[in-house]
Amino acid sequence: MSLIAFDFDGTLSDSEMTVLLAERAGVADEVAEITERAMNDELSYAESLYQRAELLGGLEEDAVAAAFDEVTLRPGAARLIERLQADGHHVAVLTGGFERGVERALAKEGVAADTVVANRLPTAGGTLTGEAEGPLIEGTKDDALAALADDLGVEMASTVAVGDGANDLPMLEVAGLAVGFVPKDAVRPVCDAVVASMFRLGKVLESYGILSTAD
Repeated sequence: MSLIAFDFDGTLSDSEMTVLLAERAGVADEVAEITERAMNDELSYAESLYQRAELLGGLEEDAVAAAFDEVTLRPGAARLIERLQADGHHVAVLTGGFERGVERALAKEGVAADTVVANRLPTAGGTLTGEAEGPLIEGTKDDALAALADDLGVEMASTVAVGDGANDLPMLEVAGLAVGFVPKDAVRPVCDAVVASMFRLGKVLESYGILSTAD
């Protein structure tokens, strides 16, 4: 068994949850600027998430739910997850994004990850509080990957990490196989392979003997 850890926003999904939320809160430009700075490693992920969450404070719960309903998986992502699970692998989503959006997108495609490690935007009185909480704000994805591998009894050499942005760097650096999904410039040097579609990712996993050849 291998442990396959996916980033979500920008990797499994081409939706950006904070953008969908920001559009409804009327702060899309401000949020986009903060996101770009974080993805290019100009701002720590924690700082960027706290700043974006603060901008989203006051957004009503029905608008939040509607935004999460718009989150979708990339073409071929659901099928790839199914193939990995059918081959006996453990599929994890390690994301600084939000668990409600991840679970909603997966459920719409009729699939589920074996583990989801994600953050949350708390609500109070029917609106977002402007705060953020969860394991991947201050915590990093290398620690999350190592802890999950330890729990499952999987050697780090048998882990695969797939991501695109600066906050994926820690897990890409420690994984047995690091795959960049249209990675940012700061991420590309640590990648063993770079892909631009779920189809190509499947082919890479086949070439490394992780995934059985598709029919």
